[in-house]
Amino acid sequence: MNLLLVIDDYLPNSTRVSAKMVHELAVELVKGGNSVTVLTPGEKHQSVKVVKDKLDGVTVWRFRCPPVKDVSRPRRLINESLLSFRAWRAIKPELSTMEVDGIVYYSPTIFFGGLVSKLKRFFYCKAYLILRDFFPQWAIDAKIISEYSPVTRYLKFFEAKNYKVADCVGVMSEKNIDVLHRHQPSINNVEVLRNWVSHNVFLPIESSWRQKLGLEEKVIYLYGGNIGKAQDMLNLVRLAKSLEFEERAHFVIVGQGESYQEVSDYINHNELNNVTLMPSISQNEFKVLLSEADVGLFSLSYAHTAHNFPGKILGYISNSLPILGSVNPGNDLMPLINSHGAGFVFENGDDEALARAALDLATCDDLRKTCGRRARQLLEDYFSVESAARKVLAKLKC
Repeated sequence: MNLLLVIDDYLPNSTRVSAKMVHELAVELVKGGNSVTVLTPGEKHQSVKVVKDKLDGVTVWRFRCPPVKDVSRPRRLINESLLSFRAWRAIKPELSTMEVDGIVYYSPTIFFGGLVSKLKRFFYCKAYLILRDFFPQWAIDAKIISEYSPVTRYLKFFEAKNYKVADCVGVMSEKNIDVLHRHQPSINNVEVLRNWVSHNVFLPIESSWRQKLGLEEKVIYLYGGNIGKAQDMLNLVRLAKSLEFEERAHFVIVGQGESYQEVSDYINHNELNNVTLMPSISQNEFKVLLSEADVGLFSLSYAHTAHNFPGKILGYISNSLPILGSVNPGNDLMPLINSHGAGFVFENGDDEALARAALDLATCDDLRKTCGRRARQLLEDYFSVESAARKVLAKLKC
């Protein structure tokens, strides 16, 4: 098949898990004999409307666009709202040279619905929506926006359009099907499409974060990813504070987001010597850090009503790291990790249980190895990129 993948962020410059996941899916689809083009925002000042290049056998089209990541919320809203318009204007002259048998688009963002609708009519093909987050619902849950504000109504209009143009919507877990039906009862073309990761084991380059950070004898608890309100990052630095007395335990937090300064201020105010906070690093450098870490950390806000599976966990399980984290009530990630012995996941707010599990992982090498081995098995059983590619293709072909 000739496939078009649409996402608002992509490799090689992105440090986000979503970009890595979609690239791995694209590579897997190419391996299966398909032709794949990724359409994604480029730079605001690029000299041509569409910059075309190749990455690991995948054709990448980058349309001229101002930034939609790591900018102020008002600016991001404006720029994202215009994504479909800018993308269509950039690629419309090229469409007569393309063949597209199916479209796969990734959300967030919620603003590609208009583009996908036009492309479906032009190529007379089906579209598959990979839905990883319920926006604006999580922002309402976190009280970032009011449920009844004009901005929320505006966002919900585009959210509904984003769902409506999909021939199938893939959500992360069974409970998220219920969440989608609750908020969008007219959407019935939904299935579970779990997050995925390549089975390839990363061979470290000659670099050592342990050495750079002076952590040769430490048990490294690693968090890598977005540092925002949805993650409730203070939950993790409070955990670090509770383990100050354990000399072997050290927390490394890497990423970017609106809560970065808040986390930094907490570390400085409490004079935490067992936490290293760093801005985002390249994908290759992060892979090195993953290969040297001992425990994979994550956190989700208690206020969430959806049941997210943070993409960062894929990197942890592919590197055989035990998982330690907190989730919102009812999240089906908790029984999945706990029942398979792949680590310890608790409801956000159960700080004592989280701290006890963290201490056990710091002091028991055999426990870390056993949980890490079982975490890797989760990848084999549930989260392979091959399985994701088969599911998406099946829906586009039927």
